[in-house]
Amino acid sequence: MNRQRGLAIGVFIAVLLIALSVYLYVKATPYQADIDHGPSPEAQANPYLAAEHFLRKQGLSVNHANSLDILPTLEPHQHSLLLLGDRDNMTPRQVDQLLNWTRAGGRLLFVAQSLWDEQTGQSNDLLLDRVQLHQSLSKDLKDPSPAIDDDPYPKLTKLYLEDENAPAYAGFDTAFHLEDPKNLAQAWANSGKATHMMQLNHGLGSIIVVTDADLWKTPAIDQYDNAWLLWYLTADTNVTLLFNTDHDSLLTLLLRYFPQALVALFALIGLGFWHVGVRQGPLLEPVPRARRQLQEHLRASADFMLRRNGQQHLLHALQHDILRRVRRRHPGFEQLGVAEQWLVLARLTGQPTRAISQAMSPRPKQRLSSAEFSRQVAHLQTLRNAL
Repeated sequence: MNRQRGLAIGVFIAVLLIALSVYLYVKATPYQADIDHGPSPEAQANPYLAAEHFLRKQGLSVNHANSLDILPTLEPHQHSLLLLGDRDNMTPRQVDQLLNWTRAGGRLLFVAQSLWDEQTGQSNDLLLDRVQLHQSLSKDLKDPSPAIDDDPYPKLTKLYLEDENAPAYAGFDTAFHLEDPKNLAQAWANSGKATHMMQLNHGLGSIIVVTDADLWKTPAIDQYDNAWLLWYLTADTNVTLLFNTDHDSLLTLLLRYFPQALVALFALIGLGFWHVGVRQGPLLEPVPRARRQLQEHLRASADFMLRRNGQQHLLHALQHDILRRVRRRHPGFEQLGVAEQWLVLARLTGQPTRAISQAMSPRPKQRLSSAEFSRQVAHLQTLRNAL
């Protein structure tokens, strides 16, 4: 009976599952969804990847380099070199090589990386100083343009071209401003308050200086006319973008940001090796097996008892031994008064009553000096030996 009931329950559950499956199959509607996994590793490593693809779509040959070591291999004629990365380590020799390459017909574009210092008469950007342009903060400009209030887009940089009624708009960072104290620039582009791009002739080539290149990075290149401006500046040339995409190694990052932690780690490792390592010193002589003398054992035992129990315990033991011997020689001694006991002790030991009182009286709990303790022990031993 139980077996039939279990079989019926199993069949019922199977029917329910089949019915539920059919219902879900009828009601379920398939659909497609796009899952955004974020930028690819190539896009994360190369912030100008979108700019490279855009220029290639315009028919330009685009290459990428990590350092100026490729400069001798670049033909200056109809070639654009874009220095978009950090140039803090650029040497004067490399600056000369760049300017010579540009003078031979190359087109050089770079980002101004340092502010002009009036006191020192230079900036920390060797290349910017060589082209005799200055960069400053827009907020430090003394005479802002009076037409800024009439500009509908004061934060956008405007580039005016011949035969064009409207300018091209670019999204340069308006916090910086380029100055041309020697009036060398042949063309420039301004926002409502500052200048953000200048072009100079240099021999057979040209130099373009911009305040920043963030407008050509992947997040911003599709805004305004940023992509068109990049194409306009590199038109009809082969393009080489120079910036370092090689990321620092883990050890380099640790040395840069956590030097103290590395020092502590190495010190801990060194201590670990020192702890587990074999440390060898002079050989110890074997302990002689000769037996110690009885006096040494007694002295060691006395020192142990003194350290363990204290002075009062030893004095009390001597006093107790004296009283035990007196009771043996004088029955009923414990029933006498204190003064009478001192008299009995004086008679039995031949010591004056004053000496007996000092030896047998309870001592204060404070620690006695070595001399006082030795004197007290000597008095008690004298009394005990006399009994």
